Amino acid sequence: MTLHGDALKIAIEQTRTKWGWFVALGVLLLIFGGIAFANLFVATVASVYVVGWLMLMAGIIEIVHAFGVKTWSRFFYWLLSGLLYAVAGFFAFGNPLLASAVLTFLLAIALVASGVLRAWVGYSHRPERGWGWIVAAGVITALAGLIIAMGWPVNSLWVLGLFLAIDLIFQGWTFIAVGLALKK
Repeated sequence: MTLHGDALKIAIEQTRTKWGWFVALGVLLLIFGGIAFANLFVATVASVYVVGWLMLMAGIIEIVHAFGVKTWSRFFYWLLSGLLYAVAGFFAFGNPLLASAVLTFLLAIALVASGVLRAWVGYSHRPERGWGWIVAAGVITALAGLIIAMGWPVNSLWVLGLFLAIDLIFQGWTFIAVGLALKK
């Protein structure tokens, strides 16, 4: 066995005794996912607050970093970038409904763009095995983005919450599966 294989085996053995924590975290994430599904609006606002908090922190870090650079052009770049992030973070806290509309629209654009790109990459690799799956995944992603865009701005009250709920539930099941696999 290789050095990396030995390290992985040791890490798995050390983690095996903690299998119950993985299952407990998975159950907790499933509960939070269920709560998010029960009230998608609250989950959307919560996700906007998390994004706002992250943008505010990134802005503060970039502003602090601006004072450590050596040239004026880089100083102003970092300062302006940090100020924009911080303002966007405050904006998310000040008007979470408008921020959710903006984030939902950006999500729709990103899904359409990445879906079209993925479909194009898959189509350009036609002779290779599995290219059809890549095209299909790209088409589905682009269609999801178009559906979100067609329902915008009304759906911005629940789309981000739905994505959060789905993610929490999948993460919950993943942690439960990992915990039960470690137990065996």
